[in-house]
Amino acid sequence: MKLKVKKLHPDAIMPRYATDGAACFDLHAIGIDRQGVRVMPRAPFTFDTGLAFEVPPGNVMLVFSRSGHGFHSDTRLANCVGVIDSDYRGEVRVRMTSDGNHDLPVHNGDRIAQAMLVALPFVHIEQAEELSTTARGTGGFGSTGAA
Repeated sequence: MKLKVKKLHPDAIMPRYATDGAACFDLHAIGIDRQGVRVMPRAPFTFDTGLAFEVPPGNVMLVFSRSGHGFHSDTRLANCVGVIDSDYRGEVRVRMTSDGNHDLPVHNGDRIAQAMLVALPFVHIEQAEELSTTARGTGGFGSTGAA
């Protein structure tokens, strides 16, 4: 499968997989001055990637936090998972927030997120008067037992 990527800014860094076994490719921050920025606790910051994608029809691009950001600085994507639809052609931007007491320094070119393509089944949505029954039924949080 091919993923077309358009550089919207000359400093944009083309995404790539860090290792042969990586599930996601990296997205990088651009447009940051020499001093860099800091994602401060409870003060979200939006980064440009300078990239637009042509996600193939029948697929979605999902954008995730980098695991090191969560483990080392309690930082995550502000919306937890970004959803890039196949008909969107604008710049992919990444909004990060820190939930802890640590800040995350970010410099031009730093990896700020990771993304993957996922194939989507097309579903026909229909209104129903009744749903099939299951053993769980309407049991919600905690209904399947202790963790």
